[in-house]
Amino acid sequence: MRDLKIVIKGAGEMATGIACRLFMANLKSLVMLEISRPISVRRGVAFSEAVYDSEKEVEGIKAECGENFAPVFDVWGRRNIAVIVDPEWGFINELRPDVVIDAVMAKRNTGTKREEAPLVIGVGPGFAAPCDAHAVVESNRGHNLGKVIYSGSAEPHTGIPGSTMGYTRERVLRAPHGGLVRHHKDIGDKVMKGDLILYVDKSPLFAPIDGILRGLIREIEVTTKEKIGDIDPRNMKEHCYTITDKARAIGGGVLEAIMHFSEL
Repeated sequence: MRDLKIVIKGAGEMATGIACRLFMANLKSLVMLEISRPISVRRGVAFSEAVYDSEKEVEGIKAECGENFAPVFDVWGRRNIAVIVDPEWGFINELRPDVVIDAVMAKRNTGTKREEAPLVIGVGPGFAAPCDAHAVVESNRGHNLGKVIYSGSAEPHTGIPGSTMGYTRERVLRAPHGGLVRHHKDIGDKVMKGDLILYVDKSPLFAPIDGILRGLIREIEVTTKEKIGDIDPRNMKEHCYTITDKARAIGGGVLEAIMHFSEL
């Protein structure tokens, strides 16, 4: 199979898991498109951090952020993944990729069309194959996680986080109102129920359970009820910096879809 040019919309946790899976499968001409102020919570495993820090490494794979489209081929020449700030996805028209993957994880289709590339893959709710995309990858935890759907839709968004040691909503921190986040704890810190984690403006937010602070949004402006933190009750610090089983499964589904249409 020839070297495919692949665009991934998004560079958050799930998009990063997909990118790493493809990269390790020798599909290395990868570009990830992000917004100017990414809001990733699991920053230890999100290539979106390259937007702030110029580069980001996850599990030995490096992503570099460029201010425009020109450096992409240089980044590929260094065997790295390119990240570009392009919220309108204009680079797709310039690159004319072989594959477009929508991994924004917005729980809905925010504008992706099947005509954007010879192969378009949608991840999660909001996509139907073969209407919106040639294939859809299931993102809901459970029996079908990572399944590739060639005719039909992914399961609807439940609004309930996946269970970890019996905890679902309890392990997710959300902003009580809009405002500026200020950290009191850092990613990787052990916390006990009741510990102060952060402030949103002057409002303190406390740990609802014991565990490891696996994810924490940057000190940026957030909106009401936005996800801003993630506590893992398993107390495994290495989980803060490694790709999850869910992201790996979704990445495997994306890889299957690309191989299924390997005549590209």
